[in-house]
Amino acid sequence: MDPGISADSAPRLIATDFDGTIFAEFENPPVPEAFQAAIAALQARGAQWVINTGRDLSSLMEALGRAGVRVQPDYLVLVERELYAHDGVRYVPVEDWNRRCAADHAELFARVQPDVPRLTAWVNERFNAAVYADAWSPFCLVAYRPADADAICRHLEQYCQEVPGLTVVRNDVYARFSHKAYSKGTALAELTRQRGLTAGLVFAAGDHYNDLPMLRREVARWLVCPANAIPEVREQVRREGGEVSPLPHGHALAEALRRWLD
Repeated sequence: MDPGISADSAPRLIATDFDGTIFAEFENPPVPEAFQAAIAALQARGAQWVINTGRDLSSLMEALGRAGVRVQPDYLVLVERELYAHDGVRYVPVEDWNRRCAADHAELFARVQPDVPRLTAWVNERFNAAVYADAWSPFCLVAYRPADADAICRHLEQYCQEVPGLTVVRNDVYARFSHKAYSKGTALAELTRQRGLTAGLVFAAGDHYNDLPMLRREVARWLVCPANAIPEVREQVRREGGEVSPLPHGHALAEALRRWLD
């Protein structure tokens, strides 16, 4: 990122992951005051903030409330794919995108469902891990060690090669099946399109595997990851010409955003 960027070229859309990127559960406060102040100041200048997360709506709202976050995101990307906009009172779904997303996932998961018992048995025979279904995927995983998650995800990725459109979305020891066409990257790109913007006016920040699809120059001009980002994220952000901060979590983003406020 260029420290000499003028205010005229400041981002109009600021996309941040939540857990590990702006939110650190065991810090006090979990979301730094400096980050909140930077977001509020940029919103006052016309920028919009989107939290791009793997959480669902209730989980995210609870975490924001417990963290005492005072600034309001303008948009949400939930479960790495669904779009929501704040209408001044509450968050409402972006119907066209979400309807298409749900239909494509339903068709894909109907093809996957017959193989779920076999995949579940393979995991349970080899690892101490929890496999379950939820409203967003017929196959969700919680491994108890990162190394186990690595091995399981390698097996699942091999399976995905047999099913067109299927991919594994992972964050730390958590993973689930999803549709390749819907990710944090494609959802952010769709929001950018709907806002009449281009990637050249978008800022994106993340720290883990599921953030990789949005940490690309084709999606956002300004890319940042905190010091606690996994090696794969740090490597991609450097390769894409972004900034790997020496600071952790929301402190990194506060510093990155401050250049448009000084």
